[in-house]
Amino acid sequence: MKYLKTIYKAIILLIFVSACTESENLDFLDNIPVPTNIAATYNISQDNTGVVTITPTAEGATSFDVYYGDATATSVKLEQGKKTVHTYAEGNYDVKVVAYNSVGKTAEFIQPLVVSFQAPQNLMVTVANDASVSKQLNIKATADFAAMYDFYSGEADVSQPVATVNIGEVLKYQYKEAGTYDIKVVAKGGAIATAEYTVNFEVTEILAPLKAAPTPPKRDAADVISIFSDAYTNVTLNELPTSWSLTGFDATTIENNNVWKLSNLDFLGMVTNYDNGIDISSMEKLHIDYWVPTETTNELSIKIVNTVDSGEAVASLGTTAGGSWQSIEIDMAVFDGGNLANKNKITQILIDSDGLAGIVYIANFYFYKASTVSSFDDGLLINGDFENGSDSWIVGVDNNAPVSVVTNGGNTYYSADVTAAGNSYDVNVSQKLEILQGKTYTLTFDAWSDANRSIIAGIGLSGGDFSNDSKPVNITATRTTYSLILSSTNFGAADARVLFDLGAETGLVNIDNVSLIIGTGNIVTNGNFENGNDSWLIGVDDNAPAPVVTNGDNTYYSVDVTAAGNSYDVNLSQKLEIIQGSSYTLTFDAWSEGERSIIAGIGLSGGDFSSDSKPVNITATRTTYTISLSSDNFGATDARVLFDLGAETGVVNIDDVSLSSN
Repeated sequence: MKYLKTIYKAIILLIFVSACTESENLDFLDNIPVPTNIAATYNISQDNTGVVTITPTAEGATSFDVYYGDATATSVKLEQGKKTVHTYAEGNYDVKVVAYNSVGKTAEFIQPLVVSFQAPQNLMVTVANDASVSKQLNIKATADFAAMYDFYSGEADVSQPVATVNIGEVLKYQYKEAGTYDIKVVAKGGAIATAEYTVNFEVTEILAPLKAAPTPPKRDAADVISIFSDAYTNVTLNELPTSWSLTGFDATTIENNNVWKLSNLDFLGMVTNYDNGIDISSMEKLHIDYWVPTETTNELSIKIVNTVDSGEAVASLGTTAGGSWQSIEIDMAVFDGGNLANKNKITQILIDSDGLAGIVYIANFYFYKASTVSSFDDGLLINGDFENGSDSWIVGVDNNAPVSVVTNGGNTYYSADVTAAGNSYDVNVSQKLEILQGKTYTLTFDAWSDANRSIIAGIGLSGGDFSNDSKPVNITATRTTYSLILSSTNFGAADARVLFDLGAETGLVNIDNVSLIIGTGNIVTNGNFENGNDSWLIGVDDNAPAPVVTNGDNTYYSVDVTAAGNSYDVNLSQKLEIIQGSSYTLTFDAWSEGERSIIAGIGLSGGDFSSDSKPVNITATRTTYTISLSSDNFGATDARVLFDLGAETGVVNIDDVSLSSN
C-alpha cells in the first residue's frame, strides 16, 4: 500500500515539478480528502447463471479495488466509471470496495450481495412523497432472494424502467409534473422469475412553505420602516389589498409566523396614507422574503409610488427561484431610475408579477438603514466600547480618577501616550467588578499603538496583595482583537477588576471594545432569540420549535402556563454538547407577570435524562440570573440546556441565554 501511494505522489510530482521552485512543496497533496459515499451497483443476469455486473462508485475516487467476497483470491482494479463482471454460485456474499483518491489514500465499504436462483419472495414496497422536495417520490423495496429492483414511474414518453436500484436501498425520483401515476416495482435476483408490486399513486406538488421565513435581525426602531413583519412594528396600511388589486389575498400563518398568501397574482396594491404617506428617504435598503412553488418563473417586482408628486419607480426581485424562501435585498438607489423624485411621501406600494403567478407567499417586507445601535457585547463589563466616555473606567483603583478617552471619526476609545518607561502599573486603566474565585474568564479587547510594544492585560484584586492573573500582549500599529483565557483560582472579590498595565514601555496605547465573560465563551446558539426559534426546541423533539414573540425590536421566548403539572410538561431546550466532568455557568434573563418558580439547568436528551438543574424564583421585573452547574455524572454530544416551566401557572419570558464552560 505504501508503495502504491508513493507511485501516485511521484506521478503528480512529475506533473508539477516544472512549475515548482525549491521553496515550494507539495504538502497540499496530503490534505486531499479520502473518498466518500462509496457504493456498488449490482446487475444480475436473470438466467440462473449467477453472472453479476458490479459497478463501484464514490465521491473523490479515481480508482477502485473490488473484492468479490467469494473464494476468488485476488481483487480486480477498476478506473472510475468502469465495471466488472463475475460469476457467483448461489449464496450470500460481502463485496468489498476499496476506493482510492488521486494520491492513493483509501476508504472502503462492504456491501451485501444475495445471489439466488429462487424467485424473489415477500416483496415489501414503501412509496411516499418527499416531505420537503416537491414532486419527488421516495421508494424502497425489500424482498427475500432479490438483489435489485426496477422502478417504473408510469410517466408517458419516458423510457421505462427509470431506475434500477440495489434491494433495500431508497430511490429518490422526481417527476416533472404532479398527478396520479400507475407505478410498478419489479424485484429481481438470479432467477428468471421476478416479483412485482403495482399501485396507483398521487405525486404531489408542494404549494406552500413548510417552514417560516428567516427571522430578521434585531434593529433599532429608528433604523427600520416595516410594511409587514412580525419582527418589527408595522406602519398602518389604510388599504390592504386595495379595491383595484388583481390578486387573491389571504393573511395566514406558517409556523405561527404571519404571511401573505397571494393567488393568481397580477399585482397587489396597498395604500399607506394618502395624506402624509411614509417617509423612506433615509432608508438604504428594501428587504422582502418571498416563496413560490418550484418551477415558477414569473418575474416579481416592487413599485413604490408618491401620488402627491405623481412619481413612481420599479425594482425587480431578480430571477425567480422556487421551492424555498428567497430573501431579497434591494439598494434604494435602484428606485432613483424612475421619476420618483420624492421618497418623503410614499403613498402606494405594489407587488407585481409579469403574468399571473399562481401562488406567492410574502413575509418580512420592510425598509431599513445601517444600524445606529452598537451590537457590541461587553459581557460582565459596563461601557466596554467607551461610547459613554470614561464611565466605569478608572486609573488604577482610585474611584475618583476617570481615565482619558478620545473620539475619532465617531468612535470613542481609551488612549494614553506613555512618554517615560517605568513600572507597568504606573500607567493603568481598570474597571471594578465582581470576580468569583475558582472561575475561568475570557478577556477580549481591541488594541493598537503607534509602534510595536507590549502591554499587560488581565484580572485581579483591587487591594490587599493585588493577586491577579495577567499576561503580556504584544500590540502593533494595526488595530487587532486579542483574547486571553484567565483564571481566578487563587483570588476573588466583589470589587476586583479587569486591568491593563501600560507603563513599562513608551508609546501610544489605544484600547477599545473590552469584553469579559465567565468561561471560554457562550456555547448556546441564538441565545438572544433574534433569529427566532432557531435551535430552540420544546423538550427533545427536533421537530417541535419553541414559541417566541417580538415586542418592539426585541425577540424572546414566551409561554403562558395555564395549568400546573409536572415541571417538564412545559419545557424550553437547546441541544448541545455537554462534556462529562466539567463545570458550567448558565446565565439568562427571565421575567413573568408575577412571582413564580422555574427550573433551569443542563442535562441529557434521552436515556435516564440525567441533569443538574436548580430552581429559580422569577418576578415581574426582567432580571439576569446566573447558575453554576456540574456535569460530573453525565455528558453527550446531544445533551441540552433546559428550562422546565410547567409546575406553576403564569407567563414565563426568557431571553439572552448563555452557557459557558468553566
